[in-house]
Amino acid sequence: MVLSKSNYLTFLKHPAWLWLIAHEPDKIPKHDADTLAIFSAGHRFEEYAEHLFIDGYALGYNVSGHFDWKLYQSLPERTAEALQGEHKLLFQGRIEVDGLTCIFDVLERTAMGTFNLYEIKSSSSAKREHEYDLAFQTYVLEKSGITIEKISVIHVNGEYVRDGKVDSKQIADETEVTNAVRSLMLETEENISKALAVIASPTMPDPSPRFARNGAFYEWLEIYEATVGEFPEYSVYSIAGIGARKAGELEDIGAVLIGDIPEDFTLTTRQQSQVIATKRNERHIDTERITEFMGMMQYPLYFLDYETFSSVIPPFDGLRPYQQVPFQYSLHILEDPNAPLRHKEYLHTENTLPVRELLAQMAQDIGPEGTVLVWHESFEKGRNVEMASLAPEYNTFLYGLNDRVIDLKTPFSQEWFVDKDFFGSASIKAVLPVLAPDLTYKELAIQGGNTAQRIWMELVQQGFHQDKRDEILNDLLKYCHLDTLAMVRIWKYLYQLSQGENPDASRAFMNALTASDEQHRKSMHHEE
Repeated sequence: MVLSKSNYLTFLKHPAWLWLIAHEPDKIPKHDADTLAIFSAGHRFEEYAEHLFIDGYALGYNVSGHFDWKLYQSLPERTAEALQGEHKLLFQGRIEVDGLTCIFDVLERTAMGTFNLYEIKSSSSAKREHEYDLAFQTYVLEKSGITIEKISVIHVNGEYVRDGKVDSKQIADETEVTNAVRSLMLETEENISKALAVIASPTMPDPSPRFARNGAFYEWLEIYEATVGEFPEYSVYSIAGIGARKAGELEDIGAVLIGDIPEDFTLTTRQQSQVIATKRNERHIDTERITEFMGMMQYPLYFLDYETFSSVIPPFDGLRPYQQVPFQYSLHILEDPNAPLRHKEYLHTENTLPVRELLAQMAQDIGPEGTVLVWHESFEKGRNVEMASLAPEYNTFLYGLNDRVIDLKTPFSQEWFVDKDFFGSASIKAVLPVLAPDLTYKELAIQGGNTAQRIWMELVQQGFHQDKRDEILNDLLKYCHLDTLAMVRIWKYLYQLSQGENPDASRAFMNALTASDEQHRKSMHHEE
């Protein structure tokens, strides 16, 4: 096994990860469809970025967007031939030398016979990880006899706004990183030697998560669990944001479960709250603050959630790279605490910018008074501000909504309500199973926002899955609907607390809410 650039970067994340790739690859989880979609989007940016370079000679190993094994195998030989020729620019060449291999994005020949190296990344800036990537490439290229002069990252210009045909010269930016990469060369040589030793070793390096680096702690934790067996439910690794260093310290004192952690062990305030709740098996509920929080709300209540799409290449005029644009919303409405629950929704189904159609419907569905409840307010508020710039005629409506927004996540993010089974998280998917265990995303075909985004873009923007169009649209509606119904149920739980009642003593009010929602949903579909 030769050491490729991608495997070298994996070694930097965790040495045992590289060993598994070399010796037990079946233990490495396969990329899911959402991750593959991100890779595909990155490849689309490469096509635009390459247009910055005129008359480049493409080597590569793809035919009509599909991997070609024969082309890949012949790539080192074809690259060597191209380097001997007169080509000024080479795209997607591969160098192989002394058990090392790398594929470069762009190699530019200078008048002095040296080369400039460019790496194309779909991020909106050059990052430290890109410098390690380019240091490996530079090491391999220079080991093969090529002299590298300038080293740069070509990345997305996040401020670019589409106006007509996408302009390659404006959507891409260049950041030179020559000095930063050169400062890594000695470290790179040492790491390459270590990585080759890991590949050659018959035994796996210590797989402890304490050795995870470069932000890979939680990625590795999933693989580690698959390697050593399922962790116990309240493992120290389930502490929110524990990270590699703290995990190592806990291992050093022999702590396996959260209950093993000594009182004087240093943790953040949030982590301490989680540990205390787990050890005592008791909830912390600040009823006074929750009551004050609930008293801020004015009826009717509007429970609002958006689903959005985002693309590195803006598909419509007026959009920036990676701008999150709502294509769907769910809205539950409660006139007073005992009123039947009503539901409104919108889902854009045409390959056009959704903003004006969505806002036209939402302006009818949300009245001029009452609190708008969301989960993680910066997201919904941010979308409202951006939509106001895309549809200025709705400025008053959207900024008025933002003035009425209250974040239902607050009691959990501020730790007025702590339960051990939140596992230190304030996400709705952590809170819901504890407060409303009968509501679950697990039975839905779409179970997360990333999947909703991907499947909508594939169906509506790319034209895929047309044989399942009605089914997919219905799945999207069900997913977004559950997001706001979950908010209603959590709100009702908090409301009961604020009224001095015990929400866990009786589930009658929960059943009534769900029943009224289901009845209203059926009547809506019957009318349609």
